[in-house]
Amino acid sequence: MNSPRIVFAGTPEFALASVRALVDSGVVPVAVLTQPDRPAGRGKKLTASPVKEYALEQGIEVLQPESLRDDEVVAQIAALDADLMIVAAYGLLLPQRVLDMPRRGCVNVHASLLPRWRGAAPIQAAILAGDEQTGVCLMSMTAGLDCGPVFVSSTVTIKDSNNAGELHDQLAVAGGELLVANLPAILDGTLRAVEQDEAAATYARKIKTTDAGIDWQRPATELARLVRAYNPVPGAYFMLDDERIKCWRAEAVAAVEATPGSVVASDANGIVVACAEGALRLLELQRPGKKRVNAAQFSANTNLLGQQL
Repeated sequence: MNSPRIVFAGTPEFALASVRALVDSGVVPVAVLTQPDRPAGRGKKLTASPVKEYALEQGIEVLQPESLRDDEVVAQIAALDADLMIVAAYGLLLPQRVLDMPRRGCVNVHASLLPRWRGAAPIQAAILAGDEQTGVCLMSMTAGLDCGPVFVSSTVTIKDSNNAGELHDQLAVAGGELLVANLPAILDGTLRAVEQDEAAATYARKIKTTDAGIDWQRPATELARLVRAYNPVPGAYFMLDDERIKCWRAEAVAAVEATPGSVVASDANGIVVACAEGALRLLELQRPGKKRVNAAQFSANTNLLGQQL
């Protein structure tokens, strides 16, 4: 067939890996849809998305609608005459009339092994749940939330040391590789999508900052996963007086006889806090407005031993 007319819709770093893989393979999208520039950083300066920056570098047309329900925007997308739309962490809902436009439909690069972890935060959800594996899927998009049939998937092992940032980067690369490897078969119709098992579906809702609060009444193994799941965003935390202390690395250790929240050890090996089951050894901490430090550096300035958090 002639060179396919691909429209790519994506916004953050996860999506960047897929569009870069496409271009590197010789498939250059005719246009990119990405979210409007947003305020970022301390100065709240309007900042382009990673996908927009890359598209402009490659000379690809960029569209940044606030919504896909506006008739003028829909007409612009229709004029692109797409064979296929590829969507990766775009951030806007695609109405049915947009889903129906491309001749081969719309394919989503999703960061889980569907039907497990549909929704906004599948990477964090997999770590929180203690899943041993996750992966990426290419899904044929429908109007529902991540419930369309799946073309193909690729599995990634979750290591006990993986935080969400590290796993995100692995899955982003895996998604780009899976997309490039299977794009020809999707375009020519030889790769058929298989319906998901609805009975096995789980959902990963959007993360709130309060989700990252450390509750010492929970088991230490759960809290260790929480620290990993919310690194780098929004960052697990606990309160020390009126300060919100971020915890970037921690590990579960053997049980101790103490009230949950009690600091039972504080030395060069870490700050150990009793939990409902076991204890959590805090390894890397950060005060508001300060740099991250290891537990020994934190303890040199703040003696937590014996305190109740």
